Amino acid sequence: MSTEAVVPSPGSPGIQHEHKDVTGGWLRPAVFGAMDGLVSNAALIAGVAGGTRDTGATTAVVLAGLAGLSAGAFSMAVGEYNSVASQSEAAEHEIAKERYEISHNRLAETVELAAMYEEKGIDERLAREVAEQIHRDLDRAVAVHAREELGIDPDDLASPTLAAVSSFLAFAVGALVPVLPYLVGASTIWPTLVFTMLALFACGAIVTQVTSRAWWFGGLRMMLLGAGAAGLTYAFGLLVGGAGAG
Repeated sequence: MSTEAVVPSPGSPGIQHEHKDVTGGWLRPAVFGAMDGLVSNAALIAGVAGGTRDTGATTAVVLAGLAGLSAGAFSMAVGEYNSVASQSEAAEHEIAKERYEISHNRLAETVELAAMYEEKGIDERLAREVAEQIHRDLDRAVAVHAREELGIDPDDLASPTLAAVSSFLAFAVGALVPVLPYLVGASTIWPTLVFTMLALFACGAIVTQVTSRAWWFGGLRMMLLGAGAAGLTYAFGLLVGGAGAG
């Protein structure tokens, strides 16, 4: 969701831009989940493919890929849920403390808020008037203090469930790409590498829609990082597989 431009009153200058939503609860876990699924499962498949190259055991590669998809998706979901839940609970705890202070020590909290506005350059008298008006409503005062002191919006805390589901689905979709060629009959790792690199490039390019980077830069950076991870794991698989054969 983007922030809509405010409609100006007649004769006043208009706002000529909009802002993309960069704080949504789904964006970060979805983006990182997809990329993590692509890179980690491609690297896992590359390692197993390297270790079983002499035996040509594609069944082991497919099994490793599907196991990596399942384990990684559930791990991402659980980790993201716990992380976001802990963060939200910590924020709620601090907001509750602020509510208690405002309820039991309204004058001091009003003075504190006025001082914050003065530090922002507002005239002392006006800052005090604004603070007093805000403190006429408890919920509004709590919300303002939370934003000013804690940098959080009590009405816009991240959802652990949304973050977990986004992570699970994004990781699963990303992790499916490297194993998909094997599921449709591929017997070498090359189709997997091609599909994975293309998908990584696309993900990197999509991310730049909410950053200042060029689409080709983001895509190329993500593709090269993924290729490096897969290459190193493949080499490790060759080393371990060769040592086991010896």
